[in-house]
Amino acid sequence: MLRTAFGVARSLRIYYGHPARARAMDGLYARFISPDDLVFDIGAHVGNRIASFRRLGARIVGVEPQPALQRVLRLLYGRDPRVTLVPAAVGRTIGTAEMKINPGNPTISTLSDAFIAASLGSAGWQSESWPRSLSVPVTTLDALIAAHGRPAFIKLDVEGFEAEALAGLSQPVPALSFEFTTIQRAVALACLERCTALGYTGFNAALGESQALGEWRDAQAMADWLNGLPHEANSGDVYAGMA
Repeated sequence: MLRTAFGVARSLRIYYGHPARARAMDGLYARFISPDDLVFDIGAHVGNRIASFRRLGARIVGVEPQPALQRVLRLLYGRDPRVTLVPAAVGRTIGTAEMKINPGNPTISTLSDAFIAASLGSAGWQSESWPRSLSVPVTTLDALIAAHGRPAFIKLDVEGFEAEALAGLSQPVPALSFEFTTIQRAVALACLERCTALGYTGFNAALGESQALGEWRDAQAMADWLNGLPHEANSGDVYAGMA
């Protein structure tokens, strides 16, 4: 429990301790979100994206399966009538799944065994471990839409489970983002393929927590860009729109 508390405190410090980054985040998301839009934050973690979406005047459905992080989200946003918190993971079908918990770095707890396997021996990941597991409920993006309405934007950050989550979406929304890592480029390519099948034609990306988009590309050009990244780039987010 003490290691989990330190891990959560570390996340709060990282994700809430940079005002300039928060302003940049607001500027990025303002390209996709208008006041009173509905937004899904899938993998809400400690809620810094929820904070940005609220500053933009949005209504948010924040989805997070980890109990320690759920407690943080309830403390920060549980009384906000424009934020609905859902204690679940997101996948291709409704059910339950085993989440592997990284107590020292809860942002990379995951439902994906392949994500953990890909991290083993990879530069920059040597200190990470997932010693605990927890059964969590799983919902789908389609089920969330049925329950809460069609969002203007979906932010998807679920540590190697992004393609599984997108498999549970059968209808496009105006725009979405999904996280990628250089240890699992195949997952990002599968997400691109699913987005293309849903009708998305324009793609952009921001590396790490830069909150800075580059140029818009088609799916093949985005795949080439992802494949050309050095391992040290580590992670970022791909944005998909109906360009």
